[in-house]
Amino acid sequence: MRPIRLGMLTPSSNTALEPITCAMLAGIDDVSAHFSRFKVTEIALSEAALRQFDASEILRAAELLAHAKVDVIAWNGTSASWLGFDRDERLCEQITAATGIKACTTVLAYRDLLRRIGAKRIGLVTPYRKDVQARIIANWNSEGLNCFAERHLSLQDNFSFAEVSEAEVAKLIEEVVRAGCDAAVVLCTNMRGAGAAERLERCYGVPVLDSIAVTLWACLLATGYDPSRIRGWGSLFTNPDLRAAAATLIDAKDKGQS
Repeated sequence: MRPIRLGMLTPSSNTALEPITCAMLAGIDDVSAHFSRFKVTEIALSEAALRQFDASEILRAAELLAHAKVDVIAWNGTSASWLGFDRDERLCEQITAATGIKACTTVLAYRDLLRRIGAKRIGLVTPYRKDVQARIIANWNSEGLNCFAERHLSLQDNFSFAEVSEAEVAKLIEEVVRAGCDAAVVLCTNMRGAGAAERLERCYGVPVLDSIAVTLWACLLATGYDPSRIRGWGSLFTNPDLRAAAATLIDAKDKGQS
């Protein structure tokens, strides 16, 4: 049987998600990750910044991934958090229509996962500006994802997000956990939260869900691959309760449910 190939759409200025994804897959010989980029250089609510996520640009990158005969195409980014969850729902439909390949996204995976684990008080950590953060919180709350506590770094340049150290990201996670959240979310695929997840979960007993890890998790589910083979990156992959949520999600998708 040939290895599973995961296709991921990547913001052009992102320097974190590719090496971290490959690190999570280290030692997994039957899964490989493949990346296609499109232009994203800043995160803001200006017309120019929002135009970066026009579907036509994303679809061109998806069509290039299809040349590699990948088994799934993921939008490895969080833009639907401020643009609206419906944007990613339509994008998945468009990718599959254009390529014939199943699609998933970071934001839709978060929605499915957080609902299924019953998170009531989400701690939201991002690098974004205050206005972007406010838009995210409003959109997430409208989906029943209660953002109970938040921290943000007020950055706009997408490249700069990956320059924030893992230690600083971990400090922000600790702050929202101490505020009383029952799940911590690092919402950005150019931020270094995945490596701290397992240690922080051992310390505080609260799931730490990083965007890069959640996207990989969603890709593995979409291909029917057992996420628990990924070790050392937190409970998302290994916790029996989260594996049960994953199994429910796979079953629902197989039946064509949302």
